Amino acid sequence: MNTPASARLPRRPAVTQKRLRQGAANAARCMAVHPGDRVFIITDDARMDIAPYVAEACKDAGGDVIVRRLEEYGVRPLTSYPNALRRDLDAARPTVTYFIATTPPGELGLRMPLRQHLVESLKVRHGHMVGITPDLMVDGMCADYDAIYRRTMQVYDIVKRARTIHVTSEKGSDVTATLSPSLKWYPCHGRYDTPGAFGNLPEGEVFTSPETLEGRLVVDALGDFFGPKYGVLRSPVTFVVEHSELTDITGSNATLVDELRQHFWNAPNGRRPGEFAIGTLEGLTRLTGNILQDEKMPGLHVAFGDPLGHFTGATWTSPVHVDVVPRRCTITVDGREIMRAGVFTIE
Repeated sequence: MNTPASARLPRRPAVTQKRLRQGAANAARCMAVHPGDRVFIITDDARMDIAPYVAEACKDAGGDVIVRRLEEYGVRPLTSYPNALRRDLDAARPTVTYFIATTPPGELGLRMPLRQHLVESLKVRHGHMVGITPDLMVDGMCADYDAIYRRTMQVYDIVKRARTIHVTSEKGSDVTATLSPSLKWYPCHGRYDTPGAFGNLPEGEVFTSPETLEGRLVVDALGDFFGPKYGVLRSPVTFVVEHSELTDITGSNATLVDELRQHFWNAPNGRRPGEFAIGTLEGLTRLTGNILQDEKMPGLHVAFGDPLGHFTGATWTSPVHVDVVPRRCTITVDGREIMRAGVFTIE
């Protein structure tokens, strides 16, 4: 009897206290928590199943820890940065912060100015874990972060001076990005030990903002609130980009397509490709529907909307930022193949 392909896939790691502690210990190590650090953890009611583990790991590393829930500062969604939260952070003078919370629609207006305040004003080492779940804690957060660092920096060294990257996928993606020397690549390697360093945990990617993007993306996962709402897509959605602007979205789920159109078309610069990135977290076997980990799967992801200008050097902004993830990509950098069907071909 033939075994279904889905049954032959490796099982997801079980959620156990041991693995939750292991993932939390990695979160503390990623931010280089040490004696004397003042750690401020921003969480919410839904993620009190994770935040205490990270708090415990930071205390074990010698940090003094404060935990605050977003519900203390207003009714969710918090569409702007509450002054009370800003005052609490300024008073605490943290050296390390974490954002360990869910992603209700509309809270990008909180997260973007919060991140700017943390990284640019307070100069903390910030672990951004928006949308984290116990499943991700025992999966991507339990990965080998020494291996992630090596692969990420290897890819960064290849792409940081690239001028053209061409990407195809088995489902029909075919896009070409041109890169500008004035726009920086940022390596998300999992080692953040300097003031103002930022990591989006679980980690493993390099990203920039493309100078131009042209082609089509056939994707199986979406970011922001679309991920929790729709999960891994039952049928792919196609994004058409012409002259660096999103011109069409198609797919069999008419409700989703209409929702995506409204989201991008109604936002300033929402149809503009803001982020172009390559995932470097090897060992992931499947998409989860959670963009925090799915964007780290080896391959391409593109975000429409805000270009993360603090990191990339892009000078424009947008109130939206939604990642889209095609699977099993082949990536060629200035004519050099570095990945085939989702597997790195560089040693």
